[in-house]
Amino acid sequence: MTSSALEPAAPITDWEGFAFDTRQVHAGEYPDRNTGLRVPPIALSAGYVFEDFDDQVERFAGTPARPGGAFPGDAAATPGAIYSRQGNPTNAVAEERLASLEGGTVAVAVSSGQAAISSALFALAQHGDRIVSTASIYGGTRILFGRSFQRFGIDVDYVWDADDDAEWERAIHPNTQAIYAETIPNPRNDVTDLRRIAEVAARHRLPLVVDNTVGTPALIRPFEHGADIVVHSTTKFLTGHGAAVGGAIVDGGRFDWEAAERAGRSYPLITAAPRPGLGSMLDRFGAGAYARAVREAVVNDIGPALSPFNGFLLHQGMETLSLRMERHVDSSLAIAAWLEAQPEVDSVDYAGLPAHPLHGIAQRDYGGRTGSVFGVTVRGGIEGARAFVNGLRVFSRMTGIGDTRSMVIHPLTSTHASFAPEISERLGIGPGLLRLSVGLESADDLIRDLRAGLDRVAAR
Repeated sequence: MTSSALEPAAPITDWEGFAFDTRQVHAGEYPDRNTGLRVPPIALSAGYVFEDFDDQVERFAGTPARPGGAFPGDAAATPGAIYSRQGNPTNAVAEERLASLEGGTVAVAVSSGQAAISSALFALAQHGDRIVSTASIYGGTRILFGRSFQRFGIDVDYVWDADDDAEWERAIHPNTQAIYAETIPNPRNDVTDLRRIAEVAARHRLPLVVDNTVGTPALIRPFEHGADIVVHSTTKFLTGHGAAVGGAIVDGGRFDWEAAERAGRSYPLITAAPRPGLGSMLDRFGAGAYARAVREAVVNDIGPALSPFNGFLLHQGMETLSLRMERHVDSSLAIAAWLEAQPEVDSVDYAGLPAHPLHGIAQRDYGGRTGSVFGVTVRGGIEGARAFVNGLRVFSRMTGIGDTRSMVIHPLTSTHASFAPEISERLGIGPGLLRLSVGLESADDLIRDLRAGLDRVAAR
């Protein structure tokens, strides 16, 4: 027997080609060289030591690092670490894992979902530019667009009917820089036809940015449907336990930035040289150029860095993503079908139900399994909603979604409270609508709890 036959096999560092369930456990991890820790540790360090003068020069220029990469698990071509505002070895595990699960090239972890949306779009648009968004999106995102983006001089135009070419043509201007959408809009589960929107984006040479917080890559991977950039509030299903706030941006690596500029779009953070003698992000980073622009020119400048402790909780949470999502969705399908049959319920907004008008898209793109965040409208308007919510004991009365715990909230008086009445009405946010986020408790226990709430509605 040769000595090589007795040597242990080298650990796997490239998990491409492995199944989703394997990659959610292993992608991005690395063996700790100092202690042999199995779980990558929390790296509580603000900065990183340069090997010598030239190493410092190379890192600030963003040129390839010396062998060993920026972090213990990185490839040698990764630019070296400078400061934890740009990146951290703990967060790098979560970033590589999420990029693998989504099928992207590079991910950038940030401090919250709102930071992810803002950073993703600030890398594409500046003062005087516009963004087009589908109308049905999370209320907090609409507030972000209508308040902060407007103050920064970036206007957002909304498309209400994604099947209407004329509406898209009216909404897209010469200074439009991106299209934004959600896979499963919150709170009404009115799933988006990403393929249709991707066709519009491609025709106009615009990057399509998709929020996949509610869908997660366990249910749908937007890059496979034509998206160019994916954002997440990792606070929700990816982390999964409601204990850590975070966000992430994933670069699909396939958008043709040069063709977009030839068509009249402008993306200077990606295609222009930042200083004489240094190539553009596109020249230096190719398929990861957009992500590098987000990291260096937005996250580094504005500073929404993710805490490494929260990054640790994120990559730990992703290890069980597919298992948790299976339970979330199984319970949601059962609960939505049960609610649909109750006399105190006016309607259930769950695209996985056969009667839902978007069930065809739900079947085609999700196999009918459209997450665990959906709306239910109870009889009696706001007073019916009050009676229902006050009758619940297992569902937590709180904001948030994607937790192990089930939650309920009244959108019209919370997430959509600042909206003009005509906008809320057009979005379907009525006085009797409640948003449910179904957790991991027993579905039978949750149904009993919902029945107790509906009994209060019936007793009014």
